[in-house]
Amino acid sequence: MARLYHVPLSPFCRKVRLVLAEKKIEVELVEERYWEQDPDFLRRNPAAKVPVLKIDGKTMAESSAILEWLEEKYPEPALMPKGADARYEVRRLMGWFDDKFHTEVTSKLLYERVNKKITGEGFPDSKNVKAGAKAIKYHLDYMAWLLDHRRWLAGDVMTVADFTAAAHLSALDYISDVDWNRSEVVKDWYAKIKSRPAFRSILADQVPGFPPPRHYNDLDF
Repeated sequence: MARLYHVPLSPFCRKVRLVLAEKKIEVELVEERYWEQDPDFLRRNPAAKVPVLKIDGKTMAESSAILEWLEEKYPEPALMPKGADARYEVRRLMGWFDDKFHTEVTSKLLYERVNKKITGEGFPDSKNVKAGAKAIKYHLDYMAWLLDHRRWLAGDVMTVADFTAAAHLSALDYISDVDWNRSEVVKDWYAKIKSRPAFRSILADQVPGFPPPRHYNDLDF
């Protein structure tokens, strides 16, 4: 069985979990307190980051590289489209959420509200929280624009771009930082992806000291 070293609310871990589940690859989840710099973990990934996936005798880090490997090694169901242009758009959006969205939103809200407490780094910076709350509105509007023109974020089929976005939003939804009333089309998109069997373990996450809101695991919000 595969083993994934992760932390529950990490969007980078969550997107790997979603893809593993979608491809029906059984995995043992091992919570890793990466900030403690455990020597055994550092041997698995000297960068001291999660996720780390052990599978088929290999130990792999970096979430996007892991997803590319999984897609090539386990091509069914396909989560990358065929064709250079379509694949480019998927990778562009993955970069958008893992870089721009992460920097402007996830790190300002989730990391301030949750990670600082868990890792003992102090109290949230109110300026960062306000900046994240403002920035997420722009990103939700951009998603709404994409979904007004497409069935899924990157095109007419569901891809790892959707799982990447859903990984970030689901982590933020755990702490009630997503205004689902801002866009009906984004809410409908999330409801579709949230109702997939691959999402079940994500919706079952429980972080001590941070209970999820009642709507978090409600498929109908």
